[in-house]
Amino acid sequence: MTKEYMLDGSKITSLEAFYDQVSERLIPGTYWGRNLDAFNDILRGGFGTPEGGFVLRWTHSEVSRTNLSHPETVRQLEKRLERCHPSNRAHVRADLIRARKGQGSTVFDWLIEIIQIHGASGDEAEDNVKLVLE
Repeated sequence: MTKEYMLDGSKITSLEAFYDQVSERLIPGTYWGRNLDAFNDILRGGFGTPEGGFVLRWTHSEVSRTNLSHPETVRQLEKRLERCHPSNRAHVRADLIRARKGQGSTVFDWLIEIIQIHGASGDEAEDNVKLVLE
């Protein structure tokens, strides 16, 4: 039987709150980097998650979609701009300008894209992560 993890989207009010859900629900008691790259690593399995794959059930995903929309994306890109490598600043600045206009991908989109990489049609499909949005 495939292991199932549930994220409570009603508690996901920011990217940091998403990381809190990952810490509580996927890998309790495990230290991790609390960033997008580290989340991607968790989905590969063996980091407290099963190596044979699992189901990630995201309840109240529409609440999360709203909370992780362009305003949160602007906030995250502003933080990223402060600490990114100088060679990446122009790219981050361009993303920030789009986000301020309500355009481009959102934090919610970033997370979905990362999860889908590890799913049936993704580049790392062998990880066998199935996302269920509710």
